Amino acid sequence: MGSRTPARATRTSKNGIDEQERAKNRTKSSVRSKVEHVFQVMKLQFGFVKLRYRGLKKNAHRLFVTCALVNLFLSRRKLLLTASA
Repeated sequence: MGSRTPARATRTSKNGIDEQERAKNRTKSSVRSKVEHVFQVMKLQFGFVKLRYRGLKKNAHRLFVTCALVNLFLSRRKLLLTASA
């Protein structure tokens, strides 16, 4: 069972993660937070938690409409600023 980092790797922080790993984790965390925010809006604002309809077409249609509404919801400030200008 080998470790992911070589035994000679330098550790800079007290929790055992070097700067390269911290940079990777920061990048992953940034992407994850942006993606999960969209799903949070989809679930809380538009109630897309459970599938309500029978059939793939109906569920797919509801998903596409919800995604379009989420895009509008997340960009509402930009849209309102351009509309008032």
